Amino acid sequence: MALLDIHTHTIGNPKGIFNGLALEKAKPQPFSLGLHPWYLKKDWKLEFFHLERHINHPSLYAIGECGFDLIKGPSTDLQLKVFIQQATLAKRFQLPVILHCVKGLHLLQQYLKTHTDPPFIIWHGFNQKVNIAQKLLIFPIFFSFGEALFKKGSNAEKWLRICPLDRIFFETDISDKNISSIYEQASLILDIPVKTLEKQVGKNWKQISKRGIK
Repeated sequence: MALLDIHTHTIGNPKGIFNGLALEKAKPQPFSLGLHPWYLKKDWKLEFFHLERHINHPSLYAIGECGFDLIKGPSTDLQLKVFIQQATLAKRFQLPVILHCVKGLHLLQQYLKTHTDPPFIIWHGFNQKVNIAQKLLIFPIFFSFGEALFKKGSNAEKWLRICPLDRIFFETDISDKNISSIYEQASLILDIPVKTLEKQVGKNWKQISKRGIK
């Protein structure tokens, strides 16, 4: 079964978008590349140049993960500045953004208010309150669900139950669970066959990217 894993740190899954350029250790597979807020430095422009150099790589499927983290990261001004640069690059090359957002909702909202034509954004590992997600539906934002779905009553579970199906993705991230188990858990929550979810996620990907994942 070809289940798309929108965000993984595991090398070797041809249907998983690997976070980071470490393809020297693996066969070519879809990957994302971005400047994570945890590791932003004053010389971030050098890393951004590295990102730009790989923008036309045939296996680059998304920019990220990038975004905001107020628990572990530099100043909010720097985080916002670097995110805007990456989002602008993503829009220019028609690539989706894989969003990392920890206590940085206000920064995301600030970006969305000042940029009327943002790229498609996938909030990875979404586990926020339902009302937060609902307010974001007016923007081209998608929600990727992962291990949090196994915690009964989690915000992720609550939002998945009512989230429009054309806005959902699934991921393994850094968990030891495989993508099949994530889809199966979502299937149980929604009472929808895994095959139906697989097709829906495939449609969602085609909606936001011209780069097909075989």
